[in-house]
Amino acid sequence: MPVFEFKGLTQEGKEARGLREADSPRALRVLLRKEGIFLTDVNTKGGNAKNPSAAAGLLQREIKFGKWFQSKISIAQLASFTRQLATLLAADVALVEALTALVDQATEENIKRISSDIKQRVNEGASLAKALEPHKKDFGELYINMVHAGEQSGALDTVLLRLAEFSEGQARLKQKIIGTLLYPIIMVIMGSVILTVLMTYVVPKVAKLFTDTQATLPITTRILMSTSAMFQNYWFIIFPLIAAIAFAAFKWTRSKSGRPIWHRWQLKLPVVGNLIRMISVARFSRTLATLLKSGVPVLAALEIVQNVISNSVIANVIKDVRESVREGESISVPLKRSGQFPPLVFHMVAVGERSGKLEEMLMSIADNYEQQSEVRIGALTSILEPIIILAMGGVVFFVAIAILQPMLTLNTLVK
Repeated sequence: MPVFEFKGLTQEGKEARGLREADSPRALRVLLRKEGIFLTDVNTKGGNAKNPSAAAGLLQREIKFGKWFQSKISIAQLASFTRQLATLLAADVALVEALTALVDQATEENIKRISSDIKQRVNEGASLAKALEPHKKDFGELYINMVHAGEQSGALDTVLLRLAEFSEGQARLKQKIIGTLLYPIIMVIMGSVILTVLMTYVVPKVAKLFTDTQATLPITTRILMSTSAMFQNYWFIIFPLIAAIAFAAFKWTRSKSGRPIWHRWQLKLPVVGNLIRMISVARFSRTLATLLKSGVPVLAALEIVQNVISNSVIANVIKDVRESVREGESISVPLKRSGQFPPLVFHMVAVGERSGKLEEMLMSIADNYEQQSEVRIGALTSILEPIIILAMGGVVFFVAIAILQPMLTLNTLVK
């Protein structure tokens, strides 16, 4: 059943808008009239729909155009959707009925629209995994493959619970990183704004006083005045140039030639490199364990894990592992040969392969490295904050000295 976005007026004359399932625009009109809502013209460019059905038709076309601007499902939304669906299925609620319940209770437009489309496809006879495929950008290959394995094994509710736990873990880690870096980023932005105001507004006025005295100025004052003059006279070149360099660097780090170099350089950084490696190892271990527990074959699981890892260097190692496993090798041997995974990882993987408890070992590795990652992120924040404060204090101190020094000299001369 398609979903229509509607705008209308209530009997009290208040505007009403939202999303609603209906077989057709005419059915939507009837449904809304029962609720006391009347469809209105939705052509914002001055067109006028002559009847509610035409208005609904225009709305449907607007929705098709609006697909370019629909927001992607967040990790938190995905985790909530998955856990709710798993809970309903575990309570022996039929899949179509469970999806109907999720559509009815969804408050976010993107979730409501996607849930409704999935429900429609399942209602037409498609499996849940097949219904998810048109929304691969939102759910990801990992999610769809695990759902397919759950349907094949008859344990869809169990697999969905694992997916919910996995998504919630990823959401927690992401929130931890964002929360940790938010304060230093705000400090850098505020410091940059203050410095720009000083250089373009405050310093030029003070510099004019010093210039009028025709006295010999200290080197710090001359540097400050030159920098301020450069910002004041060439701001229209400096700021676009900085933006262009940042954009070019951003595009290069995502290009085929620049991405591997950038990722290799990241792993070599003193503090950040170890943190990136820990996060990649934790994601590799937890994803592979979750897939294997859900019944996904090891080669397919390794291929999915390769696409999940964001660092291309680690992803290429997993690609080599997959090829080695295809040729009959164990997972631990190519991991050790790569030199990118810590010894603890490939030793524990080897023990897990020998004992038949690979999934449990991978989960232990993931827990260990996620815990270490959180500790490192906290330590990194505690280091970043004083460094940023010292840097900002150093700039302010330099500006203050550059302004106060000639003032003290002039006061001495006047006396």
